[in-house]
Amino acid sequence: MSWRFITSIPKIIPSTHYHTRYKMSLPELIVLCNPLLDVQATVTPEYLANYNLKANDAILIEDSAEDPKMKIFDELAAFPDVKYIAGGAGQNSARGAAYILGEGKVGYFGCVGDDKFSAKLLSENQKAGVQSLYQVAPEFGTGKCAALITGHDRSLVTDLGAANHFKPEHIDKHWDAVTNAKLFYVGGFHLTVSPEAIIKLGKHAKETGKPFILNFSAPFIPQFFKDVLTQVLPYATHIIANETEAAAYAESFGVSCDSTDLEAIAKSIIATDANKTIIFTHGLEPTVVITKDSTKTYAVKPLEKSKIEDTNGAGDAFAAGFIAGLTQGKPFDVAMDMGQWLASLSIQEVGPSYPEDKLQYQ
Repeated sequence: MSWRFITSIPKIIPSTHYHTRYKMSLPELIVLCNPLLDVQATVTPEYLANYNLKANDAILIEDSAEDPKMKIFDELAAFPDVKYIAGGAGQNSARGAAYILGEGKVGYFGCVGDDKFSAKLLSENQKAGVQSLYQVAPEFGTGKCAALITGHDRSLVTDLGAANHFKPEHIDKHWDAVTNAKLFYVGGFHLTVSPEAIIKLGKHAKETGKPFILNFSAPFIPQFFKDVLTQVLPYATHIIANETEAAAYAESFGVSCDSTDLEAIAKSIIATDANKTIIFTHGLEPTVVITKDSTKTYAVKPLEKSKIEDTNGAGDAFAAGFIAGLTQGKPFDVAMDMGQWLASLSIQEVGPSYPEDKLQYQ
């Protein structure tokens, strides 16, 4: 495969020396998820069908040595619009939050290999102002995610690679960053990797009264990782999910309501912990926010169709703007608007990206 983005490759800097090397202050926002190289291309419905994939879904490759879907990463190289993007849902959000918060304010935990792909991820984070608190596992390759675009839908196929080998002990090496942080954001994809690491951050957040935001990230998380999700939910002060992830939760947890009744699904979660805030995004439909006392909707910012370049990563951008607002201490309504604003900027870019010219939220 020809990796078109490689021009010059920076040396991987051991994350234990990151603060010293860049003389950055400790981050105010900590993100934990799976760092991946996104390989994105437009495909046909027939291509999806060839691999038994759905147009708006996300799957995880369990056995990279045997799964025929691994061929997708090589095949996409021949597609005319293929693009390679420093990604992983949580890392997308980390870069988005840094777009608002500025250099050094966001710290990102995840595991990568010691290869040219992790060098690219590190370089992109440096440009975005994100502190890469990477665990480096040289015996594994950096993880990859194929984003198969059909119209405004995307089907994600992920090979976790090194990302699957994150150890909670790595967080201990950066405990000063954890204790300094004002807020924590965890991508649901990491539930498949290290629930212990999530719980470690969750316990600290609970003990110190800091917000802890969990994103369900994909329908297969509540479907196939119910027990792990059950362990982590008590620590979440805020939950973010889209309508398909909400429906998957309702089915997996036996919620007796219509799968499209977002308010009823949210209230079933709140029934176990009244202090939670549930945020359900719904594409171009209004975002629904439910607490024990209220249900409120937030309209998506209108945008002309001609300006929409790519909706892949719009949810990551929304989460980024929202958590950046909370980190700044903004009122909830303002943080929600910041999320909608950043999502509207992102979908005018290719992939989960943000404008090169820095724009200020007004």
